[in-house]
Amino acid sequence: MKTKLETVANMTIKKDIPDVQPGDVILVHQRITEGEKSRIQVFEGVVLAKKHGVGINATITVRKVTQGVGVERIFPLHSPLVDKIEIVRRSKVRRAKLYYLREAKGRKSRLKAKAFNFDTPATSDEASLNPLEREGESEQEIEMKEGLKEPQGEVATEEQSAKESADVVPAEEK
Repeated sequence: MKTKLETVANMTIKKDIPDVQPGDVILVHQRITEGEKSRIQVFEGVVLAKKHGVGINATITVRKVTQGVGVERIFPLHSPLVDKIEIVRRSKVRRAKLYYLREAKGRKSRLKAKAFNFDTPATSDEASLNPLEREGESEQEIEMKEGLKEPQGEVATEEQSAKESADVVPAEEK
């Protein structure tokens, strides 16, 4: 038999929350009430930590730096004031808590981007992309990046070869 607390928790728990992980850059749309008026305020930042599991008490800590000042907010995931959460991009991280970003400045505060699909969590790199989806790269460049082929001399892109052919004037015209 469920207790009253469990029944209230099951009624207020949200089902449409994306899988937010530390290192994600997210947009949190929060409902703000000022007097009689209500509006949506967006907070964009990096997820530093995810705490308290997946239940009704789950929270995320989001940090952003505005004009050189770091701002952190803790959002309860299942709060009725949190309208929606959008994932902007994912980063490759090797820790569950990214508290070291509080002191990190400049280059040390950068996180490596990770390719991902909004529907399913992706672990693929650029090498797994379809060669037809890579615009502006020749087959030789793609094979060299993937480690399938050794470079043979200098590889010129289509733009470079078109430019060089326009610069070359036959000797008879000079």
